[in-house]
Amino acid sequence: MADPGSQDPRVPGKAGPSPRLAEMERALLSVDRVTAGRIVKDTCSAGTPFRCLETLVVPALEEVGRRWERGEVALSQIYMSGRICEEIVDTMLPPGDPRRVNQPPMAIVVLEDHHTLGKRIVLSALRAGGYEVTDYGSGLTVDQLVERTVRGKISILLISTLMLPAALRAREAIARIKKELPGIKVIVGGAPFNFDPQLWKEVGADAMGRTASDALEIVGTFTAGAR
Repeated sequence: MADPGSQDPRVPGKAGPSPRLAEMERALLSVDRVTAGRIVKDTCSAGTPFRCLETLVVPALEEVGRRWERGEVALSQIYMSGRICEEIVDTMLPPGDPRRVNQPPMAIVVLEDHHTLGKRIVLSALRAGGYEVTDYGSGLTVDQLVERTVRGKISILLISTLMLPAALRAREAIARIKKELPGIKVIVGGAPFNFDPQLWKEVGADAMGRTASDALEIVGTFTAGAR
């Protein structure tokens, strides 16, 4: 049953995005914070933030991601769209809000190198989706990643790598982490995994995301029922 406190921007019985959703997408691609914020304010009830995220903010962000995959928008537009949505969500669910904190502990990291753009885009997308994610930063060694993940009792870990040697060393990190935290879900991403579609399985990960939209969808699957 629809929540009367929040208008669903999808049109019942019709395929494709509603005008409101399309308007949100245009605002993000135009880097128009004011319009994006107004759309959310006009469409969503303050008492139903996750419904708003699920039916407006996240679908708009995912469509921007799909357009980037098709070569229709620039990487900078992806990044700024995520940042705008992150800012909007922070007004709806401030960091530390119980509805954010009451989620499986999540963390994201770049293993062994310092190329962080991909991680920053994924992190913005996840935070824009209402998730609380700990940023472990970049350049961590296998030992450092294992220690921090186990100490933090992380339930979902996202690992990004740029070079193949780091991707291969993720196998050791994942094996050691899963030995200590058997229930953890590990998502990997980055160039080596894009080049070899089977590599994520070989390193023992639970899933692989090519884009921020993929990561958002996978995390949503792993956290289903937690909200």
